[in-house]
Amino acid sequence: MFTSTHWKRTCRSMRPWGLLLAGLILAAPQLHGQGAGAEHEDFDAYRVRIDTLWFDARPSGTFRGTTGNGSFDLQRDVQFYSYTSFTGTADWRITRKNHVLFGFIPFDRTKQFVVNRPITFQGQTYNVGLSASARLKTNAYALGYQYDILRRRRGSLGIRAQIDLFDIEGVLSSAAQITNGTQHVSERSQGSLRASLPVAGPSGRFYLIPNSSRLFVTGQLLGMYFFGYGNFLSTFDTVGFTVNKHFSIRGGYQLAQRLTINNKPSRIGLDLVQKGPVGGLEFSF
Repeated sequence: MFTSTHWKRTCRSMRPWGLLLAGLILAAPQLHGQGAGAEHEDFDAYRVRIDTLWFDARPSGTFRGTTGNGSFDLQRDVQFYSYTSFTGTADWRITRKNHVLFGFIPFDRTKQFVVNRPITFQGQTYNVGLSASARLKTNAYALGYQYDILRRRRGSLGIRAQIDLFDIEGVLSSAAQITNGTQHVSERSQGSLRASLPVAGPSGRFYLIPNSSRLFVTGQLLGMYFFGYGNFLSTFDTVGFTVNKHFSIRGGYQLAQRLTINNKPSRIGLDLVQKGPVGGLEFSF
């Protein structure tokens, strides 16, 4: 369930990077006041845009087995800490205000660790002192559409709706070994889930200098509440520098996903947060 504690934690986590999106929304009157203008005057004129960004991801949360079958914590038990990945987005602007988008965030990591407290997952128990391995895969694919409510020379503010496809798998395993004189047989437990979740929210871009496309900011906030199934939230805010018409450099911070899926007797559960700094390149054609 989405409790008040979850809500308060979510609000606190949104504050640092939500301010940038709020600034974009506050800039909307300036965009509106600039008039329609000719399309060739837009700083943000393109047909296809591709973002390839490095992502210093810091995952945290809990992977839960089906009801009554235990769980393991990504930080407390496995010490996943951080990892380097990427996030990629392709934006096809089919008309001046209409976009088709595709995005991808991979997460597939295996970590060796020593069990520091008894862990039960999917009917298997891993005792203290065992050398174990944990694998967590949560590859996310997004297919979406955006309509720009406002599009002017200095930027745009739109509403985005998309389907996020999650391919999720959690695995714990240990090889046969002897610990403190006790012989342990090899063990393995696994749970997987595929989920298609609709999300929506505002997305904007604003050029900071009135007569130049050199410096800009972007902001995005997507989320949805799925009642008894779970909930999802993500943000993506950056500052960008335009090198030339086709090439920009961007950097900022991303809450790639705050995903909760409630477990049931026939379904594993997950509380996953992935966040961290991003930086990379943007190509526009």
